[in-house]
Amino acid sequence: MENIRLLIVDDEDDFRWFIAKRLTKMGIVTEQAEDGEKALSILEKKPMDVVVLDVKMPGMNGIEVLHHIKKKYLKTEVILLTGHATTQDGVEGIKSGAFDYLGKPIELEHLLGKINHAYQKIQREEEKLREAEFRAKMEQQMIATERLASLGTLAAGVAHEINNPLAIIKEAVGWMKLLLRREELTKMPRRQDFEMGLDKIEKGIERTRRITHQLLGFVRKTDSVLAEVNLNELVDEAVQLVNMEVANKEIEIVREIDTSLGTIWSDPYQLRQVLVNLLTNAIYATGSGGKITIILEAIGEEVALTVRDTGEGIPKENLERMFEPFFSTKPPGEGTGLGLFVTRSIVEKLGGKIELESQLGQGASFSIKLPKYHEIKEGLDKNNHVDLLDKITKYNRLPH
Repeated sequence: MENIRLLIVDDEDDFRWFIAKRLTKMGIVTEQAEDGEKALSILEKKPMDVVVLDVKMPGMNGIEVLHHIKKKYLKTEVILLTGHATTQDGVEGIKSGAFDYLGKPIELEHLLGKINHAYQKIQREEEKLREAEFRAKMEQQMIATERLASLGTLAAGVAHEINNPLAIIKEAVGWMKLLLRREELTKMPRRQDFEMGLDKIEKGIERTRRITHQLLGFVRKTDSVLAEVNLNELVDEAVQLVNMEVANKEIEIVREIDTSLGTIWSDPYQLRQVLVNLLTNAIYATGSGGKITIILEAIGEEVALTVRDTGEGIPKENLERMFEPFFSTKPPGEGTGLGLFVTRSIVEKLGGKIELESQLGQGASFSIKLPKYHEIKEGLDKNNHVDLLDKITKYNRLPH
């Protein structure tokens, strides 16, 4: 109970100070209020676990204060203090959501027991909430795992089989374009239509090639190669790779770089892929004339990289799904739903974490935190697999 946040509300100063003094000696730090208005003012500034509340007070009585607390602070438990040997106010308070009530004069040990029980109830509710959140995350992870298991069985073979005819088609398109440039074909009927058709074929090839590479990227076991990485230079390289798309939409790229950042030890190739993925998403989300901000800063033994755009933002119901495989907010044919999934996989493999913040109409912000030195652990895939099995076992033990 040393961590409990306790508020005592009573208009009798001597009684209130006596209770607070005794509880402080027991290691419980308390806040005090002499009336209902002061109590509600304290609750607005700092959350409380338990409120010990006198019913009979001048101005706003305890039952009125209780109604305000239960309406606005659902996790706060209230213990009522009633006087004049009556239980009617206590019963009314319990009907209104109070945890329990005690009649004055009170025994300190009795009050301490009630406070302890109320705090235990809060802890049980928080534990239930954590279990529910854990269960929901595990269900999502198990669904994703099942999808990836099926995908892993097919992806490698299918991707290689697709890439072979793609190469032949791409070579044929290039040959046909060379033919169209010959002098004898300059006046060929509907020549521009043929060129437009060949351009569409090339775009289709590129899109298919990109999908197969992404498929292979997260089903193939690749080893990280550590090197000293200058993130500022890596950002410059990534921006150069998407420079054409930025120029076409007249987007402003703003850099906010911590000059004390220095270098980190990580995998530059995979980090470059992460940056390009995030920048590509930001460019797609940002309208013409918008702005993308890239922030680099040192935070203790970590570095933080943030890519923020001024796009339309992401609906709240989609925030939790943005990193799921095959989930995309882009129109059919424009997105594979794999970019952010691959991005998160790379970041976690490099010992970091990625977070997303967004509100409709206010753009989106992807923040990555990476250790300044990443150590490659042998048997990483096996350890991750064991960790997943352990989580699934814990999930199955939860009451359903």
